[in-house]
Amino acid sequence: MLQYNEEWITQRADPYIYKDYKGKYYFTASVPEYDRIVLRCADSLEDLEKAEENTIWTKHESGIMSFNVWAPEIHYLFGGWYIYFAASDKDDIWALRPYVLKCCGDDPMTDEWAELGMMKAAEDDEFSFRAFSLDMTVFENKGEWYAVWAEKVSVGKQISNLYIAKMKSANELATAQVLLASPDYAWERHGFWVNEGPGVIHHDGRIFLTYSASDTSPAYCVGMLTADEDSDLLDPANWRKMHDPVLGTDISRSIYGPGHNSFTVDENGNDVMVFHARTTDKLICEDPLYDPNRHTMVLPVKWDKDGFPRFEFV
Repeated sequence: MLQYNEEWITQRADPYIYKDYKGKYYFTASVPEYDRIVLRCADSLEDLEKAEENTIWTKHESGIMSFNVWAPEIHYLFGGWYIYFAASDKDDIWALRPYVLKCCGDDPMTDEWAELGMMKAAEDDEFSFRAFSLDMTVFENKGEWYAVWAEKVSVGKQISNLYIAKMKSANELATAQVLLASPDYAWERHGFWVNEGPGVIHHDGRIFLTYSASDTSPAYCVGMLTADEDSDLLDPANWRKMHDPVLGTDISRSIYGPGHNSFTVDENGNDVMVFHARTTDKLICEDPLYDPNRHTMVLPVKWDKDGFPRFEFV
């Protein structure tokens, strides 16, 4: 039986689960070594915990994609399987950019994956992916595909914002970036000013976009934006940002720094939030980013009378 808000898949951060039309579940996440992309497949959500894990791609020895391989996501769009992930250069470890892999066949677990290089900005976009960029996710609405990602701006201690654009293909944007969210509140500014790790869920005519805020200490938490699915999603005025986090540390349950979530559904069609968290505030590394003990967890998504999601530990 699936256990909620407990260690489920250990030492796997930034988890992403995709359920395909056949009912198969695919799982990928950051590994503590930040050196490869792994993938699991199972016939049920619960069975992902014990499923065999395949390494489908390994970092380069040098140059781009040779360091800090972070936050892979697997998606099926534009008629094929794609993985979006961030990576940097071992000689410039913070030169993070979003990259794309394409599966050369129909089976993501066994078929070869080809590198498509860095995600391409639209022709008239002079800003996207020019600086520290990561955590790209994609979603479909009304027949259009959108990409959302985090990118740093400013000078000195840079600010991580969220941006959105329409997609031309699986590895190229059709429109210039639009600023979607910036870390406005104190709970988004612990250690660093951060909005990152977007995740999308649709419900009852609305789009809900969760994101993670602050540094990766126990202050890490989840915020949320929402928009009407019939609105212009490239107009930031159509998005409403919640004033408070929707999920955060719960000391009574030994859940610390929950964040970087995605969404899936169980075998009965119930919505499930997938996230990572620590079970202690004691770190084995001085820098929490390199502490390996961020574990994948899940919790059920409940919907209130107004059609808004509630993320509550059970």
